[in-house]
Amino acid sequence: MGIYQLKMPHCTYAGLGSVKNLEQIVKKEGTTSALVFTDKGIKACGLLTPVTEILEKNDIDYHVFDDLKAEPSYLDVEHVLAEVEKTCGGIIIAVGGGSVMDAAKLVSVLKGANYTIRDLLENPSLARKQIPTVMVPTTCGTGAEATCNAIVAIPEEQSKKGIVNDDMIPDYVILEPKMIERLPKAIVAATGVDALAHVVECYTSKKATLLSNTFAREGAKLIFANIRKAYEHPEDMEAKEKMMLGAYYGGIAITASGTTAVHALSYPLGGKYHIAHGVSNAILFAHVMEYNKDACEMQLAELCDAICPEFAEKPSTEKAQYVIDQIAAIVEVTEIPTDLSVFGVKMSDLDFLVEAGSKQTRLLVNNRRELSLDDIRTIYLKVLK
Repeated sequence: MGIYQLKMPHCTYAGLGSVKNLEQIVKKEGTTSALVFTDKGIKACGLLTPVTEILEKNDIDYHVFDDLKAEPSYLDVEHVLAEVEKTCGGIIIAVGGGSVMDAAKLVSVLKGANYTIRDLLENPSLARKQIPTVMVPTTCGTGAEATCNAIVAIPEEQSKKGIVNDDMIPDYVILEPKMIERLPKAIVAATGVDALAHVVECYTSKKATLLSNTFAREGAKLIFANIRKAYEHPEDMEAKEKMMLGAYYGGIAITASGTTAVHALSYPLGGKYHIAHGVSNAILFAHVMEYNKDACEMQLAELCDAICPEFAEKPSTEKAQYVIDQIAAIVEVTEIPTDLSVFGVKMSDLDFLVEAGSKQTRLLVNNRRELSLDDIRTIYLKVLK
C-alpha cells in the first residue's frame, strides 16, 4: 500500500458568518498589524468591508494592497513585493480569487527573505514562510486557498510556471458564502469548471493516493451536483456554498497528487493570449480526458460511481465516457467558448502551443497517458477551428 501524506491548511472555518473568526485568528497570532491583499473590484463592491471592520475593531493597523493584476507575472509580484517591503505586517490576509491568493502566498515567503522570486522560479525549495497567512476566497473555484502552489506568468516565455513549496500552504482559510453571493455568472462558470478540472485531474493523476482521492472524490460529488445550479440560479446559495467546499477539497487534493495535462496545456493559453485560467482549462478539459480515457478508464469509472451511483452495474468503458460527456455538457451549459479563434488564436500559433505545452513537464509527468508532441498537437487541433 505504501506510505501516503497529505498536507493542508492548519485551520479552516466554513459556513455563513465564518468571516467573524478572523477576530479569533488575529488574537491567536498576537499581531498588531496586517497586510491585506485584494483587488479593486472586490474593494469597490464592499467584500473587503467585513474584514477591515474586524481589524479596526481589534486595533490592528493594516495596509491594503489592491493593485494586483489578474493572472500576474513574476514581474507583477516583484512590484507588489517592493511596496510590501516598505510596510510592517504580522499577518497576511488575502481576500480575492486565485490571482490574489497566489500573490499573497508568494509574498508570505518572500518578504524579508534573502532570495527572490526569480530564485524560486529556478529552485522553489528555497522558500520559507516569513509571515502567517489567512485566505478568504471570493470565488467558488480556484482552490488556491488550500494549495502549496502559486502560478505566475513568464512574459519572456509567453507561458506560465508554478512555484510549489509546502511553506506556501495557508495557515488559515475562511470559506464565507457571503463572499460569493453576488459572484457574476461568468466567474461562477470559469472558476467552477477550474475546480472540476482539479478534482478530475487529481483523481486520475499518476501521483494520486488514497488520501488525495478521498478529497478529490468528495469534491467531484459536490461540484458535479451543484455547478449547473450555481450557474443557472445565482440566488441558490446552498449550491454556491457546496461549490466553494468542493473547490477547497480539490485544492487539498492538489497538494498530494497534482494536476495533469489539462492544466499543463492551458498554461500557454494564459501566458501568451491572456485567456482566463478557468476558461483555458474548460476549452481543453473534455478533449484531454477523451485522449486519456484508455489510460484512466478505471479512475473515471470510479468517479462515475461516486457522482452517479445508479450507473454502478454499467461497464467501466461506459461509465468513463459518461464522466467525459458530463464535463463537455457542463462547459456547454456554462456558455464557455471552446474555439480558440474566439480569443485570437490562429492556426499559425500551433507550433508555439505544442512547444510551450510540452515544456510543462511538472504536470505532464502526472498524466497517465504519456503525451508525445504529435499527441499534444492533436489535442490543440481539436480547439483550433
